Amino acid sequence: MNIDFDMLRHIMPQAKDSDIQHYLPAIQNRLATFDINTPLRVAHFIAQIAHESGQFKYKVENLNYSARALRLVFGKYFQTDEIAEQYARNPEKIANVVYANRMGNGDIGSGDGWKYRGRGLIQLTGKENYRTCGNAIGLPLIEQPDGLANDPNAAVMTACYFWHSRHLNQYADQDDLKSITKRINGGYHGLEERAKFLNRAKQYLEIQGADV
Repeated sequence: MNIDFDMLRHIMPQAKDSDIQHYLPAIQNRLATFDINTPLRVAHFIAQIAHESGQFKYKVENLNYSARALRLVFGKYFQTDEIAEQYARNPEKIANVVYANRMGNGDIGSGDGWKYRGRGLIQLTGKENYRTCGNAIGLPLIEQPDGLANDPNAAVMTACYFWHSRHLNQYADQDDLKSITKRINGGYHGLEERAKFLNRAKQYLEIQGADV
């Protein structure tokens, strides 16, 4: 099916034209490879990457948290105001703490948390996920993690791989926004905005069942 500039502009009205043009060729060329090949599958996929990337605004995870935000979001790691203040507004230090010793990352001193922080349209996070995804799509993500932020083809392919590896097409076929969101987000954060993107996609593609 045809995915064009006007479609992405309709779904993501706040996206910059330059950002749409940046990703459009890769979206046009890569989705079918991962069987994202029906109007409903495309609608759900675009809705999710629209939310996850802030309408193509964000290419790398934003970890520039205040002390208060660290206590709220990562209270497990920053258990006092004093500790949070030591890390506030220092994204690299924050990443190395909250992502240490998990997802294949080394300890805090390894720097893996920062090196393998979230990147791409559905933000790939953690050394093991970079390795697994890179091997699957044939890109050197472990050696060149910044390629996910700088190369639109890599950003789209990793999002497609994530989608395919978690069998999200089957939930798209059922028009199950909540299940897709939970498998991407781990919960239902941003569900209302994701639904708005999905409704716009359905309207543009003339799919019945808008206003989910």
